[in-house]
Amino acid sequence: MSTTTAPMPATPGGTTQDPVLEATDLVAGYLPGVNILNGCDLVVRPGELIGIIGPNGAGKSTLLKALFGLVTVRSGSVTLHGEDITNARADTLVKRGVGFVPQNNNVFPSLTIEENLQMGSFQAPRTFGERFDAIVDLFPTLGDRRKQRAGSLSGGERQMVAMARALMMNPSVLLLDEPSAGLSPVRQDETFIRTRKINKTGVSIIMVEQNARRCLQICDRGYVLDQGRNAYTATGRELMHDPKVIELYLGTLAADQDAVKDTGPATGTPPVA
Repeated sequence: MSTTTAPMPATPGGTTQDPVLEATDLVAGYLPGVNILNGCDLVVRPGELIGIIGPNGAGKSTLLKALFGLVTVRSGSVTLHGEDITNARADTLVKRGVGFVPQNNNVFPSLTIEENLQMGSFQAPRTFGERFDAIVDLFPTLGDRRKQRAGSLSGGERQMVAMARALMMNPSVLLLDEPSAGLSPVRQDETFIRTRKINKTGVSIIMVEQNARRCLQICDRGYVLDQGRNAYTATGRELMHDPKVIELYLGTLAADQDAVKDTGPATGTPPVA
């Protein structure tokens, strides 16, 4: 299968920027001898918003988990600012500037919004006040409702809390696993606007997303994964208008989108701290 390659962004002086995060030839999986990723590559440069799309089972979420140390990388490498972080522990990666927002169970429902954000800064508790103020500047609603329990929030509001908690350690790169999943169209739009808003503060973002067209609309570059490999990569706009991508992926992905409404509070177990 052919691959479309987009030029990398350059600095004002014309030199290509060094990657914030780079994955090279990743092979990874959950069961011995069964690989989900089969030689996957990814490059994220300062300030970029990267979208990852592809059919179900392509390895999109596995890629994020491999980057964040939640799935063992069997071969290949992951670097952060040029330093090898392959298979580093998740807590180590958080301390080094990588944030991760899982798709499910991404808030502590019994805790307040403020307490959820305190959990986000547990490795640097003295920075809580400063970081909380920065988050409230970004999302004023969280400051107004800081004493409300997360379990009483709608799906879109919980997603905002989860993103905010991941930002509490001031990451240089943020990994988002299907942030619009299960939300109504209106809440999905709010999530994409919020994602772009975070990105404009200087945080590089890697977003796995089921809403392929909307993802490509806002991302700087996109990767199409298929069977654990890069099928296509280009700017979001180029992928949106690539006839082969439209034929092979966008139609199928649109048909697969979840139509579940954002109906309000949800139950469930809290994520593992």
